Amino acid sequence: MNTATHSTKAVTAERAARTQGDPRWPRVQARDASADGQFFYSVKTTGVYCRPSCAARPARPENVDFHLTTAAAEAAGFRPCKRCKPDQPSLVEQHAAKVTKACRVIESSEEMPSLDALAQQAGISRFHFHRVFKTVTGLTPKAYAAAHRGRVVRKELVKNGGSVTDAIFEAGYGSNGRFYARSNELLGMTPTAYRDGGANTEIRFAIGDCSLGAILVAESARGICAILLGDDPEALARDLQDRFPKARLVGGDAGFEQRVAQIVGFVEAPGTGLDLPLDVRGTAFQQRVWQALREIPAGQTASYADIANRIDMPKAVRAVAQACGANAIAVAIPCHRVVRNDGALSGYRWGVERKRALLDREARA
Repeated sequence: MNTATHSTKAVTAERAARTQGDPRWPRVQARDASADGQFFYSVKTTGVYCRPSCAARPARPENVDFHLTTAAAEAAGFRPCKRCKPDQPSLVEQHAAKVTKACRVIESSEEMPSLDALAQQAGISRFHFHRVFKTVTGLTPKAYAAAHRGRVVRKELVKNGGSVTDAIFEAGYGSNGRFYARSNELLGMTPTAYRDGGANTEIRFAIGDCSLGAILVAESARGICAILLGDDPEALARDLQDRFPKARLVGGDAGFEQRVAQIVGFVEAPGTGLDLPLDVRGTAFQQRVWQALREIPAGQTASYADIANRIDMPKAVRAVAQACGANAIAVAIPCHRVVRNDGALSGYRWGVERKRALLDREARA
């Protein structure tokens, strides 16, 4: 082997090793669509540059270079791939733009637009639009419209003590009857009671002790609305008062004390199980997360990314974590069963040590 040949092979091997050592290379090999827009790669032998997700035949690593922008790739002398069209918005970006536009249409319409009308505006089929909308938002168009109206109603009800009727029509409901048919689902109480901070709503509660410290259990007419853990019973009571500032908080009777004892028993021995009616109050997204948490079996855990995937919103990992942090019904909605991707324990609104204790007990049950 002459010196020139040896030198060429050495350069080729060095280029290949540099590419293979770059953390972006595995994403190209996996055709990772989530990396699209973060970087681009070029192929020396073809003279083109591509998205990481490009379905073209895999390039040899010694022929690959990486670029942060399309401008950088073109300045280096490469032209855009005709297959993945990296100089144009990605399919994900196109879908996001179409869905964003559809959301604005839904929000500005007095009546819920038909699925056919929304799909026609987006320029895709009815079936495909429905699937794309749910992938991007995590909700169907109909559910998104309902959630939006719910947000408007809640905002209007607390805005300067506005009238219930004005709030209902401001949210796009054509009649009081159509709204009142779903008011409990949207607000957890009557519209007037919600506007008045829970006024005239009775919530029974009791504070007890368990091995994890103080525990407060609160129940409305619909079911358990709070299970709070902590070190200071007075702080737990203030927390409940802040959640329902004008509700009538009533100390639990002997029957309710048995309900508290049932929950304390579950905390101490998770194997006993817990089947209680719950009064779950949160946004549409939060409720989807909390339902996914309730489906994690005792003794098992899931990562925030797992939960995001289960609700068909793989990119909403941070929002999932925030929904877990907003949960006010400890153990019954088991946010303690959510861990980091590496299995390590992360934040828990009632303290990581309580989270560890709960998981240890469930593992032994």
